[in-house]
Amino acid sequence: MLKVKAGDLDKMGLLFERYHRPLFAFLYHMTGQAHACEDLVQNVFYRMLKYRHTFNGDGEFRTWMYHLARNILNDSFRQQERWGGRAYDIADLSDRLGGGVAADEQLEKEQELDALQNAMARLSPDHREVLVLSRYQELKYEEIARILNITEGAVKVRVHRALGELKKNFLTSEKGSKAHEL
Repeated sequence: MLKVKAGDLDKMGLLFERYHRPLFAFLYHMTGQAHACEDLVQNVFYRMLKYRHTFNGDGEFRTWMYHLARNILNDSFRQQERWGGRAYDIADLSDRLGGGVAADEQLEKEQELDALQNAMARLSPDHREVLVLSRYQELKYEEIARILNITEGAVKVRVHRALGELKKNFLTSEKGSKAHEL
């Protein structure tokens, strides 16, 4: 990024190739909307170019990138709320499942993934964000603390509370789906 900041804009393509998938995954886990995430990723890279002068190289590039992504996500949520609220789509997860699994096992796995996705969607935005960064993006607590501008201890507390809330959401959705099946 320092080379991009210095004017070597060709290096932006390398950054895109390296980071667009993890960035898309972060945004997807936060919104549940694949098509919207493609636009959000483009917006993040646009802002990287626009605000390249703000990257000073003191911290890690990923921290700066996720900070920009969070700002874009917040802007997007504010804009959607102005136009009638957010709608989370539960993506069809069947394409992620491996072949060769018996139909009933595949259906059960799809239902569990759907329940987990629903449980994630019901988390507070702060809890969902910290779980996506720590579990899906596999960032260290120290990096998450810099991204969120909080202490590492606060990150640990949020992760612990988020996992508890996720477990509660998942178990209540599992009970509801079991009762619905009967």
